[in-house]
Amino acid sequence: MKKIVFVTILLCVTIAITAQSNDYFKPKNIKTVMQKAAEWQLKNPKHAPNDWTNGAFYAGLYAAWETTKSKNIYQALIDMGNSTKWRPYNRWYHADDIVICQTYIDLYRKEKKQEMIQATIDTVNKLLANPYPVRGIETIKWWWCDALFMGPATLVKLGITVKNDEYLKKNDEYFKECYDLLYNKKERLFARDLGYVIKNDGKDRWEANGKKIFWSRGNGWVMGGLVRILKELPKNYPTRPFYEQLFKEMAEKIISIQQPDGLWRASLLDPDSYPGGEVSGSGFFCYALAWGVNNKLLDKSIYKPVVEKTWIALNACVNEDGRVGWVQPIGADPRKNFTADSWEVYGTGAFLLAGSEVIKLK
Repeated sequence: MKKIVFVTILLCVTIAITAQSNDYFKPKNIKTVMQKAAEWQLKNPKHAPNDWTNGAFYAGLYAAWETTKSKNIYQALIDMGNSTKWRPYNRWYHADDIVICQTYIDLYRKEKKQEMIQATIDTVNKLLANPYPVRGIETIKWWWCDALFMGPATLVKLGITVKNDEYLKKNDEYFKECYDLLYNKKERLFARDLGYVIKNDGKDRWEANGKKIFWSRGNGWVMGGLVRILKELPKNYPTRPFYEQLFKEMAEKIISIQQPDGLWRASLLDPDSYPGGEVSGSGFFCYALAWGVNNKLLDKSIYKPVVEKTWIALNACVNEDGRVGWVQPIGADPRKNFTADSWEVYGTGAFLLAGSEVIKLK
């Protein structure tokens, strides 16, 4: 009798947990949490609106508008562009400073106002015409892995929008240079920059467990960037198979190192040294994997459960006000501490991008 009662209780608990989990995937609930996160972030601005951090946030905010059709969100996007006069940030040669242009281009496609993209065209033309301005040495344009979210989608979106294949070809060139420099084919992950590839002051950079350092958010940037390229490129574009293959390789690796709580750690190969799940990297992974499932690049039976587990975990990191926590601060490596109270605008952007694809899961 006791055994029957225990089994009955266990069954009821299991059903309750399953029902609660299913709530996370109801379209109404996804839109609600996205709206709440977007509104909280808009009320708590940080950094210049066309800074790289906000480039990621406004990419997510645009995705939130596409998902919710909120007039307030759309107006916030327009207000941001008007406040910057539709200009990139300060450096014409730096991928970080043109990431905001992705949102300008998206809005231009709706509004058809030339002033929304003219400064982007001028800046990208200058980028293509001049070498990266480093004294005394020649360097590639995109020498750090984060750049593969910032720059490529800007060039590809612009090329598709204004029907100029030169922007697409230059993206191929710059992307491949970065790939050759930083992609570890054995681990199927990107090093943050050359300092994590070659010897530094006589010592290789290793984690405490002896593994190489591969940063969660850095690789999240790359996978999110691949999505934003693939969403734009025509199916018959000559180099599309390269981007698709890289996406699949990284996706297979990423799901193999997801942690039991559904998130990824700041350092992908040394989770024990980083006890807290990191939301910005995890958000970008969720976005990329969900998009891969939705677009039949990834096996639904394998990847959908990973996405669902991640989305539930991400929701647990959003507080009652809509603040997205557990976001690693700005930095060039995974070693800065963070907590449930740590937030940054790119963490919210990653969460909104994730929601925009999770809601499409079938």
